[in-house]
Amino acid sequence: MAAAANRRIIRRTIRGEWLALAVNWVFNLRMNGGEERYVWQAGDWPNWRYDLSALTGPLTEVSRAQGLLLGRLADVGLALRDRASLAALAEDVVKTCEIEGEILNVESVRSSIARRLGMEIGAVAPVDRHVEGVVEMVLDATSRSAEVLTAERLFGWHAALFPTGYSGMSKLAVGQWRNDAAGPMQVISGPTGRRKVHFQAPPAERLLAETSRFLAWANEETGDPMLIKAGLAHLWLVTLHPFDDGNGRIARAVGDLFLARADGSSQRFYSLSAQIQRERRDYYDVLERTQKGSLDVTGWLAWFLGTLGRAIASTQTTLDVVLIKARFWQRWALSGQGLSLNERQVKLLNRLLDGFEGRLTSSKWGSIAKCSPDTALRDIKQLLEQGVLKKSPGGGRSTGYELAD
Repeated sequence: MAAAANRRIIRRTIRGEWLALAVNWVFNLRMNGGEERYVWQAGDWPNWRYDLSALTGPLTEVSRAQGLLLGRLADVGLALRDRASLAALAEDVVKTCEIEGEILNVESVRSSIARRLGMEIGAVAPVDRHVEGVVEMVLDATSRSAEVLTAERLFGWHAALFPTGYSGMSKLAVGQWRNDAAGPMQVISGPTGRRKVHFQAPPAERLLAETSRFLAWANEETGDPMLIKAGLAHLWLVTLHPFDDGNGRIARAVGDLFLARADGSSQRFYSLSAQIQRERRDYYDVLERTQKGSLDVTGWLAWFLGTLGRAIASTQTTLDVVLIKARFWQRWALSGQGLSLNERQVKLLNRLLDGFEGRLTSSKWGSIAKCSPDTALRDIKQLLEQGVLKKSPGGGRSTGYELAD
């Protein structure tokens, strides 16, 4: 099982009732004895503090990167902006789940988003109700970012994430705050018998008051720069861990809501979740340090802003791919050659434009396009004759093909 999956939020289960009671007794002893192990146990919780002067540089850099990206997008047409947004949203949906060890079908994600946005992308992938739920949450957070964040809205996101009421084989309390019936909510890792507790969330009886306080802060003007507020919202919600499961995904969606407010746009053109996935070891480490530290969260916010800056920089590369694909299809449309392509050819050409790994052979063509070897060869031969494809240099047991330009 992947490391990210090992860190998924699960309920602590202990054999023997007396062991469970002993764990709770030790925890209560710490609480009553005044020992502050987690940030939410601090006497002045949740009065987050940060050194704005130390964050001025990162804030300026991220704001500049946002401006450059949005300025670049302003110079392209609406259709290209839509495609760039589709690419960013699809990456965000896939990666926010991948952080938790869940792998989604990319084509199903793109198809679901495109359908909801009214975009035509050719072949439509089969509907996956789990994919649909994650897409619903991400789109609701970003396209309706200006709307009030309420408990009911968060409950709706949670229900969308778990349409069957189960996470794997575990039944969840869907669309409601957790109740800790099976014991304290903990973040753990490691094999059975040698598990390490990284974090323990506030007890369930505090959640109504805690979430009410969070939502009041989220919906009022606090004077915090919006990028700072995005980082604080992400940290605050993941610290509360108010649900049986899905807390990381919902916390990242809340952060995205505030980032959309900071952009002043309902369209997303970069994915923070994708960058967190690339840096997930650091993500978990900085979260653990912060949740076991003081209410001065300057370090967390510096990491958050740095990761956000790298996410925007990575998006410039994604935008390059979108623009290259658009220019490719535009060039052939204007060439006067009157290309007449079937669905298989369009699909494979787009795969090449996205950056096909390895050599594209006729057997791979047939496998991806789900057609016979003879059909694959006819598709390829037509594109060779029209000058769209060429044979790859070098020999080998099978001929490879690549874009002619």
